Parts: sequence; C-alpha cells; structure tokens
Amino acid sequence: MPETKKYDAIVIGTGQSGPSLAARLSREGLRTAVIERKLFGGTCVNYGCIPTKALVASARAAHVARRGAEFGVCIDSDITMNMSRVKARKDEIVAASNQGVERWLRSLDNCTIYEGTGRFVSAKTVQVGDQTLTAEKIFINVGGRPFIPPIDGVNDVPFLTSTAMLDLDTLPEHLIVVGASYIGLEFAQMYRRFGARVTVIDRNSRVISRDDEDVSVEVQRILESEGVEFELGAECLSVARNGDSVVVGVECDGPRQIEGSHLLLAVGRVPNTHDLGLDAAGIETNDRGYIQVDDQLRTSVDGVWAMGDVNGRGAFTHTSYNDYEIVVANLFDNDPRRVSDRILCYGLFVDPPLGRVGMTEAEVRASGRRALVGKMKMSRVGRAKERSETDGFMKVFVDADTERFLGAAFLGIGGDEIVHGILDIMYADQPYTTIARAVHIHPTVSELIPTLLQSLKPLGD
Repeated sequence: MPETKKYDAIVIGTGQSGPSLAARLSREGLRTAVIERKLFGGTCVNYGCIPTKALVASARAAHVARRGAEFGVCIDSDITMNMSRVKARKDEIVAASNQGVERWLRSLDNCTIYEGTGRFVSAKTVQVGDQTLTAEKIFINVGGRPFIPPIDGVNDVPFLTSTAMLDLDTLPEHLIVVGASYIGLEFAQMYRRFGARVTVIDRNSRVISRDDEDVSVEVQRILESEGVEFELGAECLSVARNGDSVVVGVECDGPRQIEGSHLLLAVGRVPNTHDLGLDAAGIETNDRGYIQVDDQLRTSVDGVWAMGDVNGRGAFTHTSYNDYEIVVANLFDNDPRRVSDRILCYGLFVDPPLGRVGMTEAEVRASGRRALVGKMKMSRVGRAKERSETDGFMKVFVDADTERFLGAAFLGIGGDEIVHGILDIMYADQPYTTIARAVHIHPTVSELIPTLLQSLKPLGD
C-alpha cells in the first residue's frame, strides 16, 4: 500500500476560492496539496461566467449590428452568425483563464497538484487515485453541477444542460428552454439573437419569480420584444421524442405540446457532494446535499472548511471569493469576518442587465419597516436615450427611520455596474443622502441616481 503523504493543508477543488486560498497557504509556509479532478478554475472559468458572458457578447454584437440602420450605419447584407467562430472565440477566452489558473497553481512554493477525484476516507484523510493524503486543515471547494429535474420522459430524450450548451457550434432551429430563471433567460436571449426560435417554459407564473413582480414583467417584456416566446404556469411537464425533434407537454390533462429541435434544462444546480465521502469524515449536509457551515465557513468536523457553491451560502463567483477572504481573515489575519456580514448582491446578464442588492420589495414589506421607495424609468436617462437603450427602470428602498438603503434593483443599461454605488454605501453604513447630495458626471446613467433619491416617497400598500 502506498505511503500516506502528510501535508499541512489540503484544498479540494480549484474554483474561485481554491486557487487564492492555496496561494495564501503557500505564502504562510504551509505545505499544501491541491486536488482537481477535471478542469482548473471550476465552474466560473469553464462552464459559467466566463464562457456564457463571452457568448452574450457575441449575441449583443449581432443585435447591435441588426440595429445599425437606426444609428445611420449601413450594412449591405443580412446579419448572420458563424457559430463555429462564436464557439472558437469563447473557447479561446476560456482556455486563457483555465491555463492561467493552472500555471499559477503549479508555480506556487510548498504546493503539490494532484489530478483526480478527492474522497474523504476519514476526517483528516483524503484519497486521490492510489494516493492517500492527510492534513490537519482541509478545505472543500468542489462547486456544483446542473440539476436534472424528474420530468416525465426526461431519460428518453436528448437534452442539453448549461454545460453541454457550451459545446454547440451550430444554431438550433428551435431551442426550448425549461427554466425561466437566470441561466435559462440568458441562454434564451443569446440564442434568439443568434437567430434561433426560442421558447421558454416554466412552472411558475412569471420569470425570475424570486424577484419583484415589476422586474419580472419588464424582463419578460424585453425578451418578448426580441421574439422570445414564453409558456408560463406549465405545472405538468413531460418530454418525448418525435423523430429528430423533442416534444414538451405543458398541460396536466390536455394535448398542448411544444416541439423543438433542442431542449435545454435550466432549472437550477446541485452541489458536488455526492461522491466526496463526507459520511466517512462525519461532515454534515442538509437535505439538499449542501455542506453545513457556520458563520466562519467551518463544517461540523474540526479542521474542515467548505467554500463556494457547495456550502449553500451563496451561488455566485463573488460569494465564493468572499468565502476565501473570510477563511483567511480568520485563520491568518486576526480579523473575525463572517458570512453574515455579506450583503446580498447579484446580476442577471440579459441585455439590458439587472443589478440587484439587498432586499426585494416583498422582503421590505414583510419586514414591517417604515420604508421609502423611489422608481425611475430608464427612458428618463439621457445616456440611455443617446444610445437608444431605454428599456428598464431603477428602483430603490430606504428605511424611513435610519435613512439607510434596504435594497435596489437596477434593470437597464449599465444596471449591473451602477448598482455598486448603492452597495458601497450600504457597506459603509451611510445614509442615502450621501448619494442624494452628490454631484455625478454628466452624461452618465449614474447621474440620475441623486434625482431618483430626491423623489423618495412612502411605500404604500
């Protein structure tokens, strides 16, 4: 039997947290083992943010080109897509990031890379292939994967996940997307802009159902204006083959069906805890498979931490990186940072994008606070009018007693960027008047935020 190799620390997975953590462990002089079973960089680099936003950029370029005549730009031919080149561009961008992460990790002092699946055999021991590793500190950063819903007939038809979509280098004739949340809507818009017919199906009565209703309505309207079709409130779904096509049934007892050439299942993600050997280590998970962690990301086993999507405390690249910051702050910096210090923020990268921070309107109302609200259509924003991109609106909520921001939703041109001005004030724990009295640069989208805040009114019933 091979000798057990002893390390000071083991990092399982190289998503957003893992590489930065390994670099810090290395600088602290800890002999560190890093385990990666497939692709360096994890979901964001290989299957998530970077490749999908590269595709979004190609789709936007096509969209802007088709609108050229509105701006006096003459294009003497129809706009068509070279999907092989679209994919190749995406692959080039991904490869640069993936290879950069791998080179970085292999260059670290005190760091040994193991390629293979890491599984716990005890609380302090991990097996990788025929190698056995042990350490007093073990950090789990294994991410998640697409969830395959138990739809009737799903195992009998070809389907795509958000991961498999990235391998397409041809244009679907008719893409059916099951799932009207963030992943589904981004793919729906990009493939419609590429030229495919697209239908989005969801059991909920509105898209991105966790967001405010007015946000959902406006996002759907924007996508419908580009030709995306929606079938919402489809409570009973089934799928079946019809020759080379896929047929999706959308009624419980009726004959209504939608037939398409490709089927994308985009109904959420699950953590990669199924083959980690957590039981052998005594590491507790919840009923959805997420590793239970405390406010410092410690698991139920002393000396084991879980970071990123696998802990269920945030499903974003930025929260995963913040997990790394929290862990090292507590371990090395005598800085007691906590997950509960984090303010919720995320983006929906349709075009125009949505930037969200803090509480939704429903959460504000449920809190019982005396609240103020401000809302402004993007059609009032000079920069939006100049670029003929006036869809969407800005909306903020403020605590009437403390004058602190409670939340904001910026759906419109630059919404994913300008929302950070609100987020920074929230982290600084400053009143909304800090921005309301500021002088912003003209002509920008942000310049209307003080005007928005000067028009706050009580949140009614």
